[in-house]
Amino acid sequence: MTAVPDSAAAHDFARRLDFTTLQLFVAVGETGSIGRAAAREALAASAVSKRLSELEALAGVPLLLRHARGVELTPAGQGLLRHAREVLLGLEQMQSALAEYASGTRGQVRVHANISAVVQFLPDDLGRFAREHAHVKIELQEQLSSDVVRAVQEGAADVGVCNASALPAGRDRAAPVQSLPYRQDRLLLVAPEGHPLAGRERVAFADTLAFDHVGLREGSSVSQAMRQAASRAQQAVRLRVRVTGLAAMCRMIDNGLGVGLMPGRAFALLRGMGRLCAVPLSDSWALRQICLIARDFDSLPAPARALVAHLAHSAESADAADAANAESANADTPV
Repeated sequence: MTAVPDSAAAHDFARRLDFTTLQLFVAVGETGSIGRAAAREALAASAVSKRLSELEALAGVPLLLRHARGVELTPAGQGLLRHAREVLLGLEQMQSALAEYASGTRGQVRVHANISAVVQFLPDDLGRFAREHAHVKIELQEQLSSDVVRAVQEGAADVGVCNASALPAGRDRAAPVQSLPYRQDRLLLVAPEGHPLAGRERVAFADTLAFDHVGLREGSSVSQAMRQAASRAQQAVRLRVRVTGLAAMCRMIDNGLGVGLMPGRAFALLRGMGRLCAVPLSDSWALRQICLIARDFDSLPAPARALVAHLAHSAESADAADAANAESANADTPV
């Protein structure tokens, strides 16, 4: 029997594969459950299961391991998931390119961002963007900076907003990402009124290690920076409570469970949650750069390109305003 040439086999595979099945497979891979994927795609679970069985027959290899808790992707399934995301992203880009010929920009942008950006900057920036682009839907997910980078690399997010320290360095990267500067923030020590460190003008992080801390979840850029700084000081962070959000951190600090680190603008927004005060950290690492990232900014769908341009312009406007305020403050200072 004559073997089918690879190109012919690939052509036959592409001809028999439909995009609905591919989208269902991605949904199952992302949810880990046929039932949850069916609910997300508004289909019966039996219909999804039938599609997946047909896909496995077409692929010629098992793609899923079924068990009582749901499903798990096989190595072949994980490989297909990466390629499926690429294909579906290509379709979205095709649709966006065609939509540019119509009036206005339409579509959806998937944004993954870290907590600092979500609390401090994105509400204002996304609000202005939404008013200017009423037909663009934004799907925003809050993630750790490291997970933001991974989501962009794997095609699960169009645009990421993360701490620059999370960017992959050199050639050690699963897939290259491009970055643009977005905003800067500075970490402050937040303490209850009357705390021994509360009256200082500035404080070194090493001086805080004698006190209990309220920290963010493991893996956050703030937690990593704290652990590294403590290691350099040959000490350990006395972590008493770990929380998932900055509002919860303020509540814990107000109730005497420790001190904590958070970005300055976030504290300005949340300080009304208790009798709290903030002291700037004197450490150089307390000044942080937040970046916009994408796999390739030029190849983003039109709505995502519009959002990146808007965020970059917002950052430039904020920098100009900060510079003007600093100049005004200097002018008002007596010589």
